[in-house]
Amino acid sequence: MASFHGNQTTSSTTTLTHSPIYHSIILAGPRLKPLQQIHARIIITGLGRTRSLITKLLSFAYAAASPISYTRRLFFSIPKPDTFLFHSLITLTSKFSFPQESLLYYRRMLLANISSSNYTFSAVIKSSADLMAFSIGETIHCHVYICGYGLDAYVQAALVSFYAKSGRVMIARKVFDKMPDKTVVAWNSMISGYEQNGFGKEAIELFYLMQDLGVKPDSSTFVSLLSACAEVGAIGLGCWVHEYIARNCFDLNVVLGTALMNMYSRCGNVSKAREVFDSMEEKNIVAWTAMISGYGMHGHGSQAIELFNEMSFDGPRPNNVTFVAILSACAHAGLVDEGRQIFTTMKQEYGLVPSVEHQVCMVDMLGRAGHLNEAYQFVKNISPKEPAPAVWTAMLGACKMHKNFDLGVEVAEHLLSIEPENPGHYVMLSNIYALAGRMDRVEKVRNIMIRNRLKKEVGYSTIDVDHKVYLFSMGDKSHPETNQIYLYLDELMSRCREAGYIPASESVMHEVEEEEREYALRYHSEKLAIAFGLLKTGPGVAIRIVKNLRMCEDCHTAIKYISIIANREINVRDRLRFHHFKDGSCSCQDYW
Repeated sequence: MASFHGNQTTSSTTTLTHSPIYHSIILAGPRLKPLQQIHARIIITGLGRTRSLITKLLSFAYAAASPISYTRRLFFSIPKPDTFLFHSLITLTSKFSFPQESLLYYRRMLLANISSSNYTFSAVIKSSADLMAFSIGETIHCHVYICGYGLDAYVQAALVSFYAKSGRVMIARKVFDKMPDKTVVAWNSMISGYEQNGFGKEAIELFYLMQDLGVKPDSSTFVSLLSACAEVGAIGLGCWVHEYIARNCFDLNVVLGTALMNMYSRCGNVSKAREVFDSMEEKNIVAWTAMISGYGMHGHGSQAIELFNEMSFDGPRPNNVTFVAILSACAHAGLVDEGRQIFTTMKQEYGLVPSVEHQVCMVDMLGRAGHLNEAYQFVKNISPKEPAPAVWTAMLGACKMHKNFDLGVEVAEHLLSIEPENPGHYVMLSNIYALAGRMDRVEKVRNIMIRNRLKKEVGYSTIDVDHKVYLFSMGDKSHPETNQIYLYLDELMSRCREAGYIPASESVMHEVEEEEREYALRYHSEKLAIAFGLLKTGPGVAIRIVKNLRMCEDCHTAIKYISIIANREINVRDRLRFHHFKDGSCSCQDYW
């Protein structure tokens, strides 16, 4: 024993101090000191090349988010890494969010002529998705088939998630449909893929198929499903999910609770969202911000500020996203003084640098309130970079709202110089020229759009009736009950005109005749969806519509009249906010 603690320790210590691993340990700093001490002891005792120990050490290192330089030196200290080590490292690095390292080890494994397993394939496919390295992911997909793992459930679920994250939902669905045995993880990946790519209706339809086949959903299923319900306004299904969660004693953790709260907010029931928020035992910054945002989109600026103050006093520290939510709430409610103060607080007390989103909120808030000069000066004072196109777009919207045509034309022409391929800017400029009576310029702008093959974004509206989502676009005749819908809408609009409604024909293209403009306005997607909803629901049932674009002035006016004639409450969520129509008035008070 004396000999061991004497000569061997001295020799090992000398070797250690000359080892690159030793220097890596010293340079790694104090954060991993206990782990480094263990590593040093392993080397001193002569076990520095024992694979099982080094593998375990690497596991701890990645779990502790150690420096990459240290973990790589640790790996390269092993003369001949075996299958177990490679598989372990690839899985660990993917799990602990080191995707580049995962792909690096995969490449070295291939060079070492070591075969992959289903777990390693799942891990590197996930890493490819995390890095947005889609060409690498496709190459690995080829390896999957070459190695005979094309029908493995774990690998296929990873491929579904990979293709969905890359935006290729159709390919993800093909992989999903070919799976012989679909686990709940695979179903969740496909539902989540649809939802994250804006296919809320398809996500809901897939969930119904999942139910029909008897697959039991879990919390992850409901998080994605609730997000899909929020997207298309499917409050009926959302309420059913809430009941299912309560009935089956699901843990209302912060992720599931926030998804449920967000669904209620975006489907028009902000008071129910607050109930969920108050019932959550754990509330992180995402939950607080989501509730503030929910108040904001409904125009409840005072409640949003009250909750923000409560959060500042007794909640998590507000971040950039929280300030976007509260500034947006001030903009929608016309709380200019409060918004100015919050913007100052964000910079001075919290030390946050205003992002593009904060700048857009400020310009929107000032512009909506009619402070065009202050808004324009705010834009001009943005430095050191040129204001983003979104900031100029907010300024342009304010100019159109308050009919400041000279400034509006100046802003629009500047926007076109920095974003010439955005059709929305041309449409806005055309509308401003038309409102100013400059029809020659209207025609010129339209011709430029035609020449450059630019088309404005297609508007559509969705409505949830009996747990089924229906989609309508302008002039849509795809619905099997189109004739009844159009006849009912014609009758409805005639009664609106008798009650005093006058079509705002300036809301559509100005080069067509007046009669054509009125026809185009009558069959806007939200009017068709409302007509369908009134036909299919009983008296007193509120109509809830989701519009993908900002609602036009004509539809806003027409729905006020429809709410009186049909004696219904009508809720419309457009791209910007909620509008609650009742007895001829709107909750936005025409401030949107």
